[in-house]
Amino acid sequence: MTRQINAGGVRIGGGAPVSIQSMLNTATTDVEGSLAQIAALKAAGCELARLAVPDQAAAKGFAAIAARSPLPLVADIHFDYRLAIAAAEGGAAKIRINPGNIGGEAHVRAVADCCRAHHIPIRIGVNGGSLEKSLLEKYGHPTPEALVESAFSHIRMLEDVGFGDICVSMKSSNVPLMMQAYRLMHERSDYPLHVGVTETGTEYMGTIKSAMGIGGLLCLGIGDTIRVSLTADPVREVVAAKAILKAAGLRKQGVNLISCPTCGRTKIDLIGLANRVQEALQDCDKELTVAVMGCVVNGPGEAREADIGIAGGDGCGVLFVHGELKEKLPYDELLPALLRYIDAM
Repeated sequence: MTRQINAGGVRIGGGAPVSIQSMLNTATTDVEGSLAQIAALKAAGCELARLAVPDQAAAKGFAAIAARSPLPLVADIHFDYRLAIAAAEGGAAKIRINPGNIGGEAHVRAVADCCRAHHIPIRIGVNGGSLEKSLLEKYGHPTPEALVESAFSHIRMLEDVGFGDICVSMKSSNVPLMMQAYRLMHERSDYPLHVGVTETGTEYMGTIKSAMGIGGLLCLGIGDTIRVSLTADPVREVVAAKAILKAAGLRKQGVNLISCPTCGRTKIDLIGLANRVQEALQDCDKELTVAVMGCVVNGPGEAREADIGIAGGDGCGVLFVHGELKEKLPYDELLPALLRYIDAM
């Protein structure tokens, strides 16, 4: 089990539930726009929001946002240690830096001392696209060993100044590479791990890559907090993250919808029906498994195993609740009946 850190009340590692993070795409100087996006992320299920802090104007905006934010905020810092200190003093719940690029031990110590005084953990963010030149020369290209070696070099910089309130990430756009790096780090360290695939692409391909990389690691018991990176509205990152956690068996809140892929035996518009069921239940927070099946071969069996389910016939269907056949209905009445039963559960 990893050690535990606390980011503004969100516990990470040490057996705590895996938490969901996202990153704003608003300018941090846009206080109202950023707060609106944070509110949308919270409503979608996000638990930590990260903001870029590239300059002093952004640091000032960060403090204004933190004062009113409904979520704990992570400050994303590169190169300038003074920005990390400003963010820590301005209400950050966590700081994301690479200690090696903020200017030497004196600057690392200044940031560590400030974070220690404010009880703020630091995430070390290693990325396959920005490895140190010495490691690229040593390994030839980004490898799992190179990412892990980079992470430990940054960890040592913080440990050398007496700071151990650390979380680590080792992201890459290459899914097998990042998975191997996280597995290696998990074997060699007990620091909590922030897991993600970086630069994944658009929502479609990015969700697939993230489900493979993040979901695969979670199923192995690796990962304490996650961020799905998509070229899309950040809210979509949170939706995907929740789905990945459900698929990995780590989140029970909300509906788990199962439906068959359809085949030549299907006699109803199953695709349309499944999409309407998903849309109707997207805000349902009941812990239910709902089956929407297309025929009488596997449908009734799957429906019986679900908390509630429907299985199609020839222009009609049957409805099961906890394995018990309740009704046989025309196709057009299946969805209203399903929703009515769910509402009463």
